[in-house]
Amino acid sequence: MRIHSVRVRNFKSLRDVHMRDIPNFAVLIGANGTGKSTFIDVFGFLRDCLSGNARTAVHKRAGFAQLVSRGREGEDIAIELKLDLAFADGRERRVTYLLEIGERDRRVVVKREQLRWTRGGGGKPFNFLDFAEGRGSAVEDRPDLQETALRREEVLLDAPEILALKALGQLKRFEAASQLRELIEGWQVSDFRIDKARMEPDAGPAEHLNEDGSNLALYAQFLHEEHPALFSDLLRRMADRVPGVAEVTPEDTGDGRIALRFRDAAFRKGFLARYVSDGTIKMFAYLALLSDPAPHPLLCIEEPENQLYPNLLPILAEEFAAYARRRRDHAQVFVTTHSPDFLAAVPLESIYWLRKHEGFSSIARGADDRQLRALVAEGDQPGWLWRQGLFRGADPA
Repeated sequence: MRIHSVRVRNFKSLRDVHMRDIPNFAVLIGANGTGKSTFIDVFGFLRDCLSGNARTAVHKRAGFAQLVSRGREGEDIAIELKLDLAFADGRERRVTYLLEIGERDRRVVVKREQLRWTRGGGGKPFNFLDFAEGRGSAVEDRPDLQETALRREEVLLDAPEILALKALGQLKRFEAASQLRELIEGWQVSDFRIDKARMEPDAGPAEHLNEDGSNLALYAQFLHEEHPALFSDLLRRMADRVPGVAEVTPEDTGDGRIALRFRDAAFRKGFLARYVSDGTIKMFAYLALLSDPAPHPLLCIEEPENQLYPNLLPILAEEFAAYARRRRDHAQVFVTTHSPDFLAAVPLESIYWLRKHEGFSSIARGADDRQLRALVAEGDQPGWLWRQGLFRGADPA
């Protein structure tokens, strides 16, 4: 899976924003309030629509009137993704998924939902999923049949706020819908919190690090017991990145809880996570997240620089980039940052910057700016160029 473009209309400050040519590792920069968090929330919104329904996803964000762009009341929120899907028979398709959310009689409904791609060698994209307000049709893509011979099934959903992708994605014969549903359900929009990561949770399974980090000790125990080679590599990278950390071990506290113990090289006995620095906890959590044996198809991480020493930020940027390269066809990473130190290790092709004009956001790609390309080619780092204000409109000045 790889998302190639995202277009968003009428979603808060994103009145009409189109992010194109997205690499596996994408970094969003910009001043406070320019729409970075809003853009990341688009992915969370899609996942919430799928896991629940459009109404609950909208109400989670204070209702439709608060979510739709100012001045666009009465219009629909629209999100369009273009992404690659690999089919079971070896075919790869560039598909387009369109979701439009609006109101009818003050009730949130799915106004339009389409999943389409071009069959064969070209021609007009074909709608394999085409729904409006709970009614529509779906077509099974049969490579052995011509387009005119494909059978369209008429479907009535249980309610107009339910996504067809959710209902039909359970049926394997609708392969693209099933695959896209599985991908979106696996997205992680990180909301990491240091206080949560220090917790000593009750023992139990944790095959993934959750979004706020509250099961960090359980997830470390899972890696330690089920994937010892990955855990050993995690510890090696942690020791390289945070000097002095010689060992991290999950241990049973004796009362049914699991705690993390960090041992400094200068001491024989380690310290429990609740006594370790914020930066140490956060770096370990990110490295553990990137060690997941079953990676999330999309990771969205906001401002990872908080609580980390500046010298660690280029290293962390390199870790995210390496993860995206290593998992090339299975994982994509979006990061927002305010840190020039982090940006110093990010290639220009991965940088997008948001700016705001008259209350609405726009987005630009670093590699599309001739001046930035020339300066980077001469050896300047993107972080320094940002400090100099050359990403025009990306800072409060």
